[in-house]
Amino acid sequence: MSSANALLRATRLTLKVFVAHYRKAPLQAGAILIGIVLAVTLLTGVRATNESAIDSYGQASELLSAQASNLVTPQPGKPLSESLYFELRAQGFHHSLAVLQGAALDSTQHRWQVTGSDLIAALSAITPNNSSELQTEEQANEFADSKMPLSGPLPLAAMLAGEPMLVMSEAQARRLPEPWLNLNGVRIKVVAVDEGYKLGDRLLMDISLAQQLLGKPGELSYIALFDPPGEHQSQLTSLIKGRGELVESDNGEAMKALTNSFHLNLTAMSLLAFIVGLFIAYNGVRYSLLKRKRLIIQLQQQGVRRAAIMIALGLELILLVLLGSLIGFILGLQLSFWLQPMVSVTLEQLYGANILPGQWRWQWLVQASLLTLIAALLACGSLLRELLNQPLAQSSGQLSQQRSSQLAQNRLMLLACVLGVITLILMPLSQDYRLTMALLGLVVIAIPLALPYLLRRLIGLLQKISPKGLIGYQISETRELLAPLSLAMMAMLLALTANIAMNSLVGSFEITLKQWLDARLHAQLYLRPPASQMAEVEKMLSQAPEVTGLYKQWLLKSHYQQTPIFLLTRDPYSIEHTSIIKQARPDLWRAFFAADADTPPLALVSEPFAIKQGKQLGDKIQITALGETELTIGAIYYDYGNPYGEVIIPPSLWRRANLGETPLSLALTLNTDVTKFSQQIQTRFELPQALIYSQEKIKAQAITMFKRTFSITQVLNSLTLMVAAIGLFSACYMLTQARLAPIARLYALGVNRRQLVWLVIGQMLLMVLLTCLVALPTGALLGYLLIHKVTLQAFGWTIAMVWDWLAYLELVGLALLASTLAVAFPLYQQTKRPLVSSLQREVI
Repeated sequence: MSSANALLRATRLTLKVFVAHYRKAPLQAGAILIGIVLAVTLLTGVRATNESAIDSYGQASELLSAQASNLVTPQPGKPLSESLYFELRAQGFHHSLAVLQGAALDSTQHRWQVTGSDLIAALSAITPNNSSELQTEEQANEFADSKMPLSGPLPLAAMLAGEPMLVMSEAQARRLPEPWLNLNGVRIKVVAVDEGYKLGDRLLMDISLAQQLLGKPGELSYIALFDPPGEHQSQLTSLIKGRGELVESDNGEAMKALTNSFHLNLTAMSLLAFIVGLFIAYNGVRYSLLKRKRLIIQLQQQGVRRAAIMIALGLELILLVLLGSLIGFILGLQLSFWLQPMVSVTLEQLYGANILPGQWRWQWLVQASLLTLIAALLACGSLLRELLNQPLAQSSGQLSQQRSSQLAQNRLMLLACVLGVITLILMPLSQDYRLTMALLGLVVIAIPLALPYLLRRLIGLLQKISPKGLIGYQISETRELLAPLSLAMMAMLLALTANIAMNSLVGSFEITLKQWLDARLHAQLYLRPPASQMAEVEKMLSQAPEVTGLYKQWLLKSHYQQTPIFLLTRDPYSIEHTSIIKQARPDLWRAFFAADADTPPLALVSEPFAIKQGKQLGDKIQITALGETELTIGAIYYDYGNPYGEVIIPPSLWRRANLGETPLSLALTLNTDVTKFSQQIQTRFELPQALIYSQEKIKAQAITMFKRTFSITQVLNSLTLMVAAIGLFSACYMLTQARLAPIARLYALGVNRRQLVWLVIGQMLLMVLLTCLVALPTGALLGYLLIHKVTLQAFGWTIAMVWDWLAYLELVGLALLASTLAVAFPLYQQTKRPLVSSLQREVI
């Protein structure tokens, strides 16, 4: 018992000594906290954003209502008529809701997701156990007030009266300059309601206004059923037979599967930033421990047991981790608040997902703290043992430290080689993007581990060719600085490598996409008139002398083995001249267009479909909309930016399958001014401007929208680079303080202050420049793997890798500028101090 009390007393005394040390040198504790805070901030911010999105898929519900148990969807090629909805309600299916969804453009060409709903039915379905149906607007208002005590009441009377009015969340409404929107040429008043209505990014309006706005009179997207059919299954089936299809709600599982690769990408970037932050934290811990080396020896010489010192150091690290994690958690939630709108727009435009405001969980703080603490203990364990097991008479000379650091560098290089060999063996065998990302993680870990050894070798080569004198001294001392600066350089290398890789990916993707669009968009003007006007528009265009070519496309959503896809066909000229073929059988076009009822039909499948479904030329597939008809894959074509797979079938098979006579869109080639002709069509048929696209407009919108896929990743890359720059500043500041005595000796030997400044800045720039030289090939390697493995497997896009040397040089210049700024302030501060005070530090 006395032994335990003595240990406790010694631990308490040691902690007081360490607190006194940090009171004298607060920068050391600050450096540790900065790394932990930055690491946890980025990890928590991205995790909160990701989980908010994923939770939104699982909580997918009808606006103002509960989650539907079943959906009545349109049959392939046929619109879903609202008359079926009225019949269902008349037959006793009161807990049902008519919904029409679509997209509309405002006057700035921003794309909005529009949802039209039967508002009275929506409110009556808030709870599926209602005993009676709400019949009047007054009853609905009263029910809404009692069940939804939210600010911003719905203007039901005005909306049901047909006034052009929509509802959006307060968060969205605050971004609008005026309380109205001009959608598809219609001016609509905006009413803001709070987040409790769970509108997310969607715009809600009465279904009659939505039908008018989207040009779909009498049509529905689906009918939501809130009660399971149960014993009424047969009655429901007979009612919808031949008019729609009954499908069970999947609670967002399809959307989760569709967006998996996107969320994995964000998670990988947040983990990369977390690792960079941990490097910074470890650098601070290492520096603090090395500065207390003599203090720890003195404590042991005074009789303090090693166990007490170890417990005190452990408690100190736990307290710093908890404090840093708490601050990082709070900042991470704020970061998520900033990131979520960007992610929400991306998921909405690419996948049609609706992202709801997220809620934080205290478990994130616990998990982040444990992860940080475990990583910190693993990283610092060897150094702690080394400090505690050192002989009490051991000198703290630089020679022993240099030998120890060189041994550690050799071990890290060996570990990096082992990880590299494992990746080299397994990467060619990986066919799943999740495994590929895991292997990519090994590469990301191996790259910084190899850096200290590589820098030592590169500086050694420079030593052999450097002139004598001050420059030779400068390069020789740089080698000694490698040990204290290696962790900061490793963090900088990770950030530079990630930025180079992502710049390669985004630049290559943009160039490939532009080339594909140039080949894909053969017409000058594209139209999507409402189905009710399609025949009239088509007839006029076929007779117009300005039109030299009229091309058509038919499209519908279907499924292949429970996976949503697009099934489509075009006119023969468009299919042959706009399908950019990757692989095809030799007699493709003859066999494709010659297909008849007695010949097995061929299909063209998009590259994302072929990769995700594991299909090759000659494989057989069956699409839900075609029933038992079996298709043979005759070609695989490139397709970019489309998260859904596509299957193109011959026009003759489309007609035989009775998938619809009315085309979805028209394309025109003209012998007149495109803008003038589009205005004539818009005026004659009263078409919204959003339904008429020029070729250049489509290209601009496509590039803008598809860039959003990577925009969030680029933001995280920039944040990672900023974290590395902060770590570099912290390391430089601590290193400059530690080198006061050597700088003072040089000054005493006749080196003036200006030479000293350039000497120290030159050493830092040399280290950063060598790190950049290592980052260029490693970044190119990472970019190659991202393009040719991860992007291909996750999205199904084959991208030609393009080298953007100007962007790489700009990044190197940015790193050199950051390092100059990082060292300039602490160096200026220290060189202005009196010489005597600096020399005195050598004997402290």
